[in-house]
Amino acid sequence: MLPGVSQLPAALVLIVAGLVGCFQGRRLFRLLLGLVGFILGALIATSVLAPTTSTYTWIAIGVGGAAGALVLILTYFLGVAFAGAALAALLVHVGYSQFGHEPHSLVVVLACVAGALASMAVQNYVIVLASAFGGAWLLVVGGLQLAGQLGASWAPFQGKVWLSYPLNPLPGNRWVQVAWLVLGVVGAMVQLKVGFGSGKARAVRRRK
Repeated sequence: MLPGVSQLPAALVLIVAGLVGCFQGRRLFRLLLGLVGFILGALIATSVLAPTTSTYTWIAIGVGGAAGALVLILTYFLGVAFAGAALAALLVHVGYSQFGHEPHSLVVVLACVAGALASMAVQNYVIVLASAFGGAWLLVVGGLQLAGQLGASWAPFQGKVWLSYPLNPLPGNRWVQVAWLVLGVVGAMVQLKVGFGSGKARAVRRRK
């Protein structure tokens, strides 16, 4: 729960993190983990405070964000597992939302476990998919938040306090999911073409 004056900076952070993750997630995975860790840490730290702008709120954002970033950066392999688990959880929530329901907690837990195990088995491809689709979702949420700051009447985040509901930022509007899927696919294709393509080219040059 972030104070109103931080809504615009928060939207810009989400957009930057989304762009990095969507199109450069594999190459800059540690940086992405730091950005995502900072966002999660700040949200968790401020969730225990009253929705007001105060010195304690800013301290909580800074300390919680720094702690979250440090944890994910230092636990790189856990971060890979987290990326797979987060992508699985996101897919489950998006799938259930199409039918107007919330997934059972057991379904989410099983999906997260499966996603984490899969991510450790095929790390490179899971990093690409998780960062592309995760970054695309951050980009969508940040874009909606930024639109709200610019005065769009349909924006999901309005008022003095930003109540973050990142898994369903604009209920009843399926174009959000469509935009996420399109951005995720494009981001994954860019990463696969640029990352793995350049790696193969270097390998060919070394053999020559």
